[in-house]
Amino acid sequence: MPGWWVTQTLSAPNGTVLLASHIFWVIFAIVLHELAHGWAAMACGDDTPRATGHMTWNPVVHMGVPSLFMFALIGIAWGAMPVNPSRFRRFSDDAIVALAGPLMNIALVLLTLPALAAWILLTRQVTVPAHVQANIFTFLYIGSVLNIALALFNLLPVPPLDGSRILSVFVPAYRNLFASEIGRVAMIILMVVLFTQGGTYIFGAGHYVVNAFITAVIPALPTTP
Repeated sequence: MPGWWVTQTLSAPNGTVLLASHIFWVIFAIVLHELAHGWAAMACGDDTPRATGHMTWNPVVHMGVPSLFMFALIGIAWGAMPVNPSRFRRFSDDAIVALAGPLMNIALVLLTLPALAAWILLTRQVTVPAHVQANIFTFLYIGSVLNIALALFNLLPVPPLDGSRILSVFVPAYRNLFASEIGRVAMIILMVVLFTQGGTYIFGAGHYVVNAFITAVIPALPTTP
């Protein structure tokens, strides 16, 4: 299939590991992102995630067949966690539950970035086969970039992303706008723009943060897998 993202990825240097790392981190990060929403919702008094069977590690439950199909087709995926805000104890709980997902992605970054730096330092002290060194570097690098991108993307104030739910709690005018007919049309337009144009900038920001971190910790080190 000409232009298929899988083919393009495999044609890159170390393409097999790059593809495997990308698939692992997309699925793992989305599952943990959605579980974080579920854990937060239950802590806030809503048992819907457990009652609907969504407190599971099964990616099909969180992503669904359409999301997995789109991921295989064009590399774009999403997840969902059913919650019932009417069961939350406080008005602000909706924002807390929404924020839990991006915070999980940030937590994963706080694990993968130091692990990446530690791996680079280790390979300077210990002789490691070149392919092992490159493979683990790629795995941790992709994990860092993807989770930064997912956190940034989900914090954008565009429905139905988490950022819009957070902002809606504290800005009634924003909530009312996207509840209107004009707001719903604007939401569709914004989502189309984000999915077609925003990925380059969001993933670019992820690469920039990871490279800046590595450069700060280990100056003058090549950072692109």
